[in-house]
Amino acid sequence: MPEMHGRDLAYTHILLAPLAECARYKPAFGRNEEHGIDIARFRVLYGGDPLYRWVGLDSDLMYAAHKAAGGMTSIYRQLGIGCERLLRQVVQDEYALSEAQVRWSYEYEKGEGQPPGVHTLDVKIASADIVDSTKRLRFEEWVKNEAIGLGLNAASVAAMAGAAFEIRQGYKSADSKRQNADLRFGLRAYSDANLLPVICIVSTQASDTVCRRYKDSRLLVLRGTLDGKASTFRFFSEVVGYDLADYFRRNSDEIRHRFTEIIQQLLTAE
Repeated sequence: MPEMHGRDLAYTHILLAPLAECARYKPAFGRNEEHGIDIARFRVLYGGDPLYRWVGLDSDLMYAAHKAAGGMTSIYRQLGIGCERLLRQVVQDEYALSEAQVRWSYEYEKGEGQPPGVHTLDVKIASADIVDSTKRLRFEEWVKNEAIGLGLNAASVAAMAGAAFEIRQGYKSADSKRQNADLRFGLRAYSDANLLPVICIVSTQASDTVCRRYKDSRLLVLRGTLDGKASTFRFFSEVVGYDLADYFRRNSDEIRHRFTEIIQQLLTAE
């Protein structure tokens, strides 16, 4: 594999760092043990259960199956964290924004007797924070066009101050709690800060039903297609000014190697 330098090296470290959690994953088997149960403890636990021993569930293969099942969920979760951090850093680098400038949060009511919750968005881009006039105008034009496309009236379009992004590696789940939180984010982005709310998905793995619901609620949904108006990669290339797809192509060998290592670890009992 070719040696990486500069931004590629830094970005790949950001993307892959969360995978260390996957490498340490051990299944819990219903036990309240913070770091999970290793193979030796599993053999005692299942080997000491008469039914499981009689039917053969005390097999090391059963441990490997549990480890793989939970580990796959962990891989998706850590990939999501890596994508969030990577895309935020690209935005900061291209627009010369500080950590504080890309953050936006709001409080919301959680329920009677509970303290307010705080929802912090993955990335905020405020037009006023972009110093480079060419980049600022290009971003403002994108926000304006997308706001018009979502059906906002002229006054709302004119008031847009930027955009706020929730970044996901994929969105296969139709979990109602997450959907309601995203819809609340959309309302608050418009009402509290005149920000265009964007669900930015880096892969193509997303529920069409959920995406349609978001669009109907005037959330912009970008997906990990390589072309098309609603493409995450096209947004980064043509608006932000960084070819994110080309970054992944250049560094695919290294990234695939690391993911393959983790998957192989998860498929073994040890």
